[in-house]
Order: sequence, then structure tokens, then C-alpha cells
Amino acid sequence: MTNSPGDGQPQGPYPPISYAPDHPKATTSLVLGIVGLVVCGLVAPFAWKVGRDTVRDIDASQGRLGGRGSAQAGYILGVVGTVLLALGLLAVVLLVLGLGVIGMSASSS
Repeated sequence: MTNSPGDGQPQGPYPPISYAPDHPKATTSLVLGIVGLVVCGLVAPFAWKVGRDTVRDIDASQGRLGGRGSAQAGYILGVVGTVLLALGLLAVVLLVLGLGVIGMSASSS
């Protein structure tokens, strides 16, 4: 084992590993995705957009930015939440239209 000059601490045979800092919006994307899926579906499209943009930024950084997993998870949760939001809105519209048709047929009889 070799010592670095001046620190007095033994060094291992390998240099220390350094990791790229996470993208500032990686965690934001994940949080928006969770909130959009669990609490408020109206947030899900924002998670989708922020997640997509963040993943693109991380990929374009050529390894200088990390956090791709969090950004990807936020993106996927945003897509799923947006699909569920759209299905819920479609169900409400069909329910309102169905009740309108039932109401019109009952009043005409």
C-alpha cells in the first residue's frame, strides 16, 4: 500500500470512484410522477414532460449528469398517470352522456 504525500493515510490499490452529480430535475420528475399517480392525476402530464426532458438532458450530457433512473421512473409514472387520467375523464364523459340519454328517454315516455 502506498501513502499519499501529506495525508498520512494508507491508500488502496484503486483510485476513489467519483459519480456524476444528479440532474437537478431528476428527483422532481420522480416526485411529480408519484404525486400524479397516487394523489392528483392532474400532475401526471407534468411529470411526463419533466421526466422526458430530464432523461434527454442526461443522455445528452455524455455521463456528466446522473439520476437517469429517477428521471425515467418519473417519466413512466407520468405516462401511466396520464393514461389513467384520460380513462377516468372518458368514463365521466360516458357516464354523463349515458345519464343524459336515460333522462331524455324517461321524460319522453
